[in-house]
Amino acid sequence: MNPTPEAPGTILIDGIGTLITNDPALGRGPLGEIPEAALVLEEGRVAWAGPRVQAPDADARVEAAGRCVIPGFVDSHSHIVFAGDRSREFAARMSGTPYTAGGIHTTVAATREASDAELLSNARTLVREARAQGTTTLEAKSGYGLTVQDEARALSVAGRVTDEVTFMGAHLVAPEYADDPEGYVDLLTGPMVETCAPLARWVDVFCERGAFDEQAARRILAAGAEHGLLPRVHGNQLGEGPGVSLAVEVGAASVDHCTYLADSDVDALAQAARRPEPTVATLLPGVDFSTRQPYPDARRLVDAGAAVALASDCNPGSCFTSSLAFCIALAVRDMGLTPDEAVWAATAGGARALRRDDVGHLAPGARADLTLLEAPNHLYLAYRPGVPQVAAVWKDGALVSGRP
Repeated sequence: MNPTPEAPGTILIDGIGTLITNDPALGRGPLGEIPEAALVLEEGRVAWAGPRVQAPDADARVEAAGRCVIPGFVDSHSHIVFAGDRSREFAARMSGTPYTAGGIHTTVAATREASDAELLSNARTLVREARAQGTTTLEAKSGYGLTVQDEARALSVAGRVTDEVTFMGAHLVAPEYADDPEGYVDLLTGPMVETCAPLARWVDVFCERGAFDEQAARRILAAGAEHGLLPRVHGNQLGEGPGVSLAVEVGAASVDHCTYLADSDVDALAQAARRPEPTVATLLPGVDFSTRQPYPDARRLVDAGAAVALASDCNPGSCFTSSLAFCIALAVRDMGLTPDEAVWAATAGGARALRRDDVGHLAPGARADLTLLEAPNHLYLAYRPGVPQVAAVWKDGALVSGRP
């Protein structure tokens, strides 16, 4: 992320009506909920969390006035490095034209033509937009360049707005390779990954009909691993397929979409959740809202014991939203999650999908990434959908959006 302003030595956030820590050792339930709470921030970290009557002194004080504090949202899936506009595609889809993966080519053409400065400006705008809605950690993928040069510059742009960067040259077969998809996989697993790997932490592949089959996806993930990239997978978005089983097999941190799941997929995700480094089912309800696809059955996954995250999938084609609060409301209304489960999935779940233990919770030692809601508790995120509810956001202990 961009550098943040210098924070005071210690900051006491006092008068918190409800503090969500995501640490059951600190409070009640899986969310570690503390009523009438306070929080102390020091040097960009949480120094103390507990009942306000026990709060230590600090150099500066912020009055929460009975409002709720939650961990900053951890958005583990976005495509914010792009150019162009696909609003007419959205309008056509709402008129009955179904979404297909090929729509990505429209953005590829615009992104290739855009300057680095234009791409960076757009990405920064979306990061600011997400941050103002409570997102403090944001993953960003390439995937709209599909040439060695354009993928590398997309990753370079992404690295200027976040430290969670994913190489996704395997978003779709590049248009100039339409008659030679194997040739594009050769490019991906050779010169492209060699050039792009130093600019990323992750490698991702769209394992789906119309994109990359299991054999190609396996090659791409293996090539990424050979260059030190950790695996992620887009899978089971448009129908049942090999995405989930492949992700679990290779130990991917996350398999994203999970709209169509066989019983064997659910069982595999439940078993993978018990690993020290689980494969998380990252659900993207904004996509299903924007494409009129069925919503994933989150209740089925949670009841089976799978690890679940919620993310925005902010992108110009199938889901142009950066609001995780909106995704929480959809997950509660249409996917079977309780409000508690949805908030956990958008914070601690997202952190797990990025294999981060320093964000997504507010226990002592965690990064001081937090959001003050204009609400008495976290239930309002689903209870009042579409209403601005973020009063202020801190990242690394510094106020970066809003006013307390």
